[in-house]
Amino acid sequence: MKLYNSYSEKKETLDLSHPIGLYVCGITPYDTTHLGHAFTFLVYDVLVRYLRFLGNKVTYVQNVTDIDDDILIKAKSLGTTWQALIQAETKKHFKNMAGLNALAPDIIPYATGHIKEMISIIKVLIARGLAYEKNGSVYFKIRSDKNFGKLSKLGYRAMLQIANDRGNFPLDPNKRDPLDFVLWQKHKDGEPSWDSPWGRGRPGWHVECSAMAMKYLGPTITIHGGGEDLIFPHHEAEIAQSENYTKQKFVKIWMHTGMVYCDQKKMSKSLGNMVFVCDLLKIYSANTLRLYLLSHHWRQSWNYNEKKLEESQKTAKILEKSATKSSMDDREVQKNLPVFFTALDDDLNIPQAIEVLVSFAKSKNLPAGRQGQAGELITKCGQILGLKF
Repeated sequence: MKLYNSYSEKKETLDLSHPIGLYVCGITPYDTTHLGHAFTFLVYDVLVRYLRFLGNKVTYVQNVTDIDDDILIKAKSLGTTWQALIQAETKKHFKNMAGLNALAPDIIPYATGHIKEMISIIKVLIARGLAYEKNGSVYFKIRSDKNFGKLSKLGYRAMLQIANDRGNFPLDPNKRDPLDFVLWQKHKDGEPSWDSPWGRGRPGWHVECSAMAMKYLGPTITIHGGGEDLIFPHHEAEIAQSENYTKQKFVKIWMHTGMVYCDQKKMSKSLGNMVFVCDLLKIYSANTLRLYLLSHHWRQSWNYNEKKLEESQKTAKILEKSATKSSMDDREVQKNLPVFFTALDDDLNIPQAIEVLVSFAKSKNLPAGRQGQAGELITKCGQILGLKF
């Protein structure tokens, strides 16, 4: 099986001889779950299903970023506590994903439950001269890492512009360089905080994921995933702090899913142009929504289109009508519909795999006695795609 690695910018063979650790950056729970979220998480859902079908042991970790400026702002606007908002939104998110027949991750760590691990990383980075403390806040010194930028391949100016657009404060008087990122930020009045060697405060976003990923999957992770908007600064920062902490390669394969647009603009909370899963599930089946989302290649960005969603509804009915109860052996499935697996082996080409399955379901030229077998194959292959018959 080959997967496109954002780091090397080429397809690489996935080593299936060892257990696979998959870490996917999860939600910041204050406004869930829109189609952009669902697209990303369903891609990894199919990846996990397929790897397990092939007989691989997979540990799937998907975190919850449960402390963040946006959470605090949203909670205040709603007149509720940040804890209550997190609890409600996280519950809603996983209910939405279950409604899409997504597997629950094996481990769902919350950032605030891993402060100790984050402090351990920060202390080592300071001791090695890669981070510095100033007035109760701690920053990663990006110029101390000559390889900083090796994932995004961006120049300094481009990195600074993107970082500023995504919450960086370049005029912070405590910083030595405008691009230095926060590892620990000093306590502000009215905000939650934790004890640390540098005083009360809370962790920076990037170090949260490094701490959680390495705690559950070790210093080197097989696959790290997320949306392509996380390449910089989030994943770039994760590499810098993690590899300088462990002195080992942090991730073997980086996977980044494309963005979902609505009215030609990225679907996002700030633009208010989100299409929510909970609303669509009132109209369409889980099979329809899965087929619609997964009909787009995971690396491509795309625009929401209701007409295509209705076409996916027809596709779902074709497969549902053709499926039958199956007791077929997994090896027999691969032997009888190899082109389906060839598609998935080639960079997880789910759209092509769907086309193969639909074409097979529509086929009128099946040999006598194979109609029942065809239904079993559709069921088994549909299960890999997370379809429920």
